[in-house]
Parts: sequence; C-alpha cells; structure tokens
Amino acid sequence: MRKFAALALVLLLAGCSLGSKKEVPQPTPSPDLSGKPPAIAVLNGPFASGPVRAPEKGALVGAWIKPDELTHVGRLAAVDSLETDLGRRLSIVNTYRRFEQMVGTSSDKEFLSQGATLMVSWATGDNRSILDGEHDDLIRKQAKAIRKIKKPVLLRMRWEMDRPNLRATMWSGNDYIAAWKYVRNIFKQERANNVSWVWCPTAEGFIRGDAPGFYPGDDQVDWTCVDVYAGENFQPIGQLMGPFLQFAAQHPKPIIIGEFGVAKAWGSAARAAWLRDAERTFKANPQIKALAYFESDPEGNPATKQFQLTGDKLAFKAFHALVKDPYFNP
Repeated sequence: MRKFAALALVLLLAGCSLGSKKEVPQPTPSPDLSGKPPAIAVLNGPFASGPVRAPEKGALVGAWIKPDELTHVGRLAAVDSLETDLGRRLSIVNTYRRFEQMVGTSSDKEFLSQGATLMVSWATGDNRSILDGEHDDLIRKQAKAIRKIKKPVLLRMRWEMDRPNLRATMWSGNDYIAAWKYVRNIFKQERANNVSWVWCPTAEGFIRGDAPGFYPGDDQVDWTCVDVYAGENFQPIGQLMGPFLQFAAQHPKPIIIGEFGVAKAWGSAARAAWLRDAERTFKANPQIKALAYFESDPEGNPATKQFQLTGDKLAFKAFHALVKDPYFNP
C-alpha cells in the first residue's frame, strides 16, 4: 500500500512539473548570425530607377519615425530627434497617407528642403472601385499635389498588398495590377513625372509564394521593395527575405527595403546581433540601394510587434554603426 502511495505521489509531482513547463514559455534558440550572408540579389546595375536615382555604390538610409502627435510640429520633432541621436540627416523619410490624404504638407516640404527624399506609403482603396472610376477625382488631386512639390518622390502604392487581411479590397493580383496601371496612367495624364513607382509586398508573401502574382511588370515598376521584420519569427534577415531576393534578382530594378525592424521581445543583445547581420546582408547584396527602418512602437501591439530602437542602448548602437558606415552614405 505504501508503495502505491509513493508511486501516486511521484506521478502527482511529475504532473505538476509538466504543467508548470507548459505555462512558462521556453526561449527560442537564437540563429547563427555570425556567418557572411550569401549575395542573392546579384544584379549590379546601373538601374533605370525613375526620378529618384539609385546610387551607383552603397545604399541610402531612411526611416519612419512615429511622432508623439500626427501634426506638423510632431512629425518634425520626431525626425529631428532621431537625426540628432544618429548625428546625420536621413536620406529618406517614410510617411504614411490614407487614400484621401494629400502629399505636400508643411512637414513634407520641410523634409524636402532639408535634402531628404520622401517615400510616400499611400493606402489606396478598393481596387475594383478604382477600376470603376469611383476615385478618379481623388487620384487626380493626389497626382497634382505630388507634381506641385517639384521634387522626386518614392511612391509605394498600397504597400503590402499581398497581406491576407487586405484581400477583401485587393481582390486578386490581377485586380491590383490593373488598378496600379490605371492609377499610373492618371498620374501620367496629370504630368506627375517626379514619381518613382515602388512595388512593395511583404517578405512573408514571397515565402508563401503569392506575392509575385501582384507584380505589375518591369515596364511599370521603378524600384522593387520588401517589408521584412524579425517579429514573431526570429530569423536572420537574409533568410527571412531570401525568396524575395531571388525574385528581385530576375528583375533589373534597384531594391529598397521599405520597412525593416527587429522586435523588442528578443532582448537587446539579440536585437543588436540581428541588426549587425542586417548590415552585412545589405552590403552583400549590391542590388539593395536603399533601406528604411520602422522606428515605431504601434499602440496596442505586443512586444513581438514593437520595433523602436531609441532607448535600447545595445540595439541603437548597432543601428548607429550602420548609418555611420560610409557604405550607407553614398
């Protein structure tokens, strides 16, 4: 009887131990970030990149910096703060616009006057309603607004169009391609010739295999682009965007990394290592001519989707080393 009681106690304790292991998440092993990444995007150019010219050597550096307030003063303060910490101006300032929000705000003009190139991430609407002509006036208004600033602009028309949660408004790759051509034709009619057209899906879309189906064609695209994050899946950036780089190497366009970031969930040391590996990866792929960090902690997001580097000493130091490298100051 005592033996059975002792056995029951052992089994009970073992069950408690197993239960506690389920409640405490185990850390994900860090990938090896020490090796030199393979150069997959092997095209060296020169590239016909539209009005925003790709540098012959090296790559331009920019960012999206989430302001405390979405106002003229707030936007300027956010960019100025990061530039002060970095000790240099950003070559590219990423800015997001809803379909009805026009380019050419006071802050846009200020960034342009400081020598930055605007990258406008424009959230166009339902592709089929665009093709039905429901938004022609709005599209023409935006084309005129961009033409009026008289400076070259990178335009990401409905970036990340391949995301599954956008399928209700994107409909299909064919619908997106048709809408892209429709919008671009209106810009041509309005003589908005200062636009470099940037096609920018997600790295996940190339891993799934559906992103290429949204490509409008080499005659329609000036820059290929990808958004890539070490968020919930902590892998080296070269591995995360490897399928995209293989695709891009088949198209004679310069590459811009439209958004990239490494989440706070992985800790300072791992974030710093990931950024150092990102620097090696960018330099090993000569087709990559520009990149923009996503310097933001979106409200309501978990730590796996918080990417701000400011305040993280080790991670920021790694990013600072990247932006001070002569390769990223062409």
